[in-house]
Amino acid sequence: MKFSLSGAGPKGQAIIQRDRASLSPSYTREYALVVDRAQGSEVWDVDGRRYIDFMAGVAVLNVGHRHPAVVEAVQEQVDKFWHICLSDFFYPQAVDLAEKLQTIAPMDDTLVYLANSGTEAVESAIKLAMYKTGRSKFLGFLGAFHGRTLGSLSFTASKAVQRESYKPGVYVHHLPYPNPYRPLILPADGQNAGHAVLDYLEEQIFHSLLEPEDIAGILVEPIQGEGGYIIPAPGFFPRLREICDRYGILLMVDEIQSGVGRTGRWWAVEHEDVEPDIVCFAKGVGSGLPIGGIIARKEHMVWGPGSHGSTFGGNPVAAAAALATLNVIEQEGLIAKAATTGDMILDSLREMQTRHPSIGDVRGRGLMIGIEFVLDRLTKERAIALRNTIIQDAFEEGLLLIPCGRNAIRMTPALNISADMVGEGLQIFEKSLTKAEQLHLPRLAKV
Repeated sequence: MKFSLSGAGPKGQAIIQRDRASLSPSYTREYALVVDRAQGSEVWDVDGRRYIDFMAGVAVLNVGHRHPAVVEAVQEQVDKFWHICLSDFFYPQAVDLAEKLQTIAPMDDTLVYLANSGTEAVESAIKLAMYKTGRSKFLGFLGAFHGRTLGSLSFTASKAVQRESYKPGVYVHHLPYPNPYRPLILPADGQNAGHAVLDYLEEQIFHSLLEPEDIAGILVEPIQGEGGYIIPAPGFFPRLREICDRYGILLMVDEIQSGVGRTGRWWAVEHEDVEPDIVCFAKGVGSGLPIGGIIARKEHMVWGPGSHGSTFGGNPVAAAAALATLNVIEQEGLIAKAATTGDMILDSLREMQTRHPSIGDVRGRGLMIGIEFVLDRLTKERAIALRNTIIQDAFEEGLLLIPCGRNAIRMTPALNISADMVGEGLQIFEKSLTKAEQLHLPRLAKV
């Protein structure tokens, strides 16, 4: 999306100009939001304007901005100590968090490694899979986003610009993601998009290009995030699990965006009724503090001291915030609330779809919701400019949204957002959608 200063007040514009003169141009900014403060699902900019937050810091703030229990945990820990290096010493905050993650893991008998971020979580999974299997090749998926460090970037395939000028650090063969709305491999009669992809893997890739015994792991998002909030075709994950078991391949799931209650389960992979070997987590675990890591089956986490580590990974302040976040989600029943609120939003969007011809597809689980925009529902021609207009206009009207995929918008509010605030946000969204259709689809908008 082309950046515009539209919507920023004088204080905001002045800070943006300073930003441009001092910070790297690699940052992608969606619109001219300059934040001053935030609470719950509301954000205020430096010019005093209020916004409803339907993005939650890119699916990070699962319990909202500055939840009192998380604030208290952080303040208490800062008053004790905030660094000692988990790779070299011990502290209870890391143990408490790891034990909590073990209780909510989607598989039994696990160990936890703590890092700083999502991309570090993926790097850890890659290294562990290599260490355990003695293999060096991997399978990933087109449209995936797993991070920007060289190992994780080898898997990332959502935008060409993310890989441009960088040599991948790991051998990864990319498969089409099993997208029911836009299948890259057309299913035969009686197939769906998931079986079509896995037939292609077994009958073509394993026959002509790769020996399955050379593959260390398959890294996959249970719901593809940056690629468009795509829910895989039914049956894909159970069959993928069976293929991994047959060839000794580790099933590695990236729950960095989809995990921690966002989809109405602790982990999105739980909707698929399979148990992974490694889970990558970050984002929603720490309520905005830098933390990530992996949960792995104990039988696979066989590396010894010094095989992997981090100076700041699992630092005590972030660990305290993470444990408080997980406790809030559990104690306030936010997983069930995410499912209920998500159903309410999906119902509203599908009702809008009957009146707005640009809405090609509405999909989601819990509060991980995607809306894909088209110029024509029959041809599915992507309405990219229309999507961008909606996001910019919604911002100017007081609603924070962000894109995903080539022509979709994601809705990822905090799991504890109120029904009244959801209603207010959806009203703004439809108002912006109507204006965008009048601009980009004047003929269809009048039908």
